[in-house]
Amino acid sequence: MISVGASAALTFIVGPDDSAAHLGSGDLAVLGTPRLLAWFEAATCAAIALPAEATSVGTRIEVEHLAASALGSTVTVRAELVYVDGRLLRFSVVAHDAQQRLLGTGTITRVIVDRERFVSRLPQPS
Repeated sequence: MISVGASAALTFIVGPDDSAAHLGSGDLAVLGTPRLLAWFEAATCAAIALPAEATSVGTRIEVEHLAASALGSTVTVRAELVYVDGRLLRFSVVAHDAQQRLLGTGTITRVIVDRERFVSRLPQPS
């Protein structure tokens, strides 16, 4: 059973492939917002255990990237499940560096879906 308060924390070292320059979201060698967002989403997925036939998909993201992180920096992202309504899950996310500087914060909403049913409804490329 999924319940409010479920959480996960993941720690990463910012590498060249995580930079804004590499990801196309700027030209600086600092943590790119798309990578921070991906790390936030990974934490939301890690926070919940679903049966094998189910997964969750992101439906809404509101994130503020508040401070830059240099290559080599340690970043810890944390997701906490703050709201459950049936299949709808809302998470609070936060990121800090090793000095406990707040790097980012936000809310991510995910919906639990049946894997096979979800994939079967996708339009096929022509």
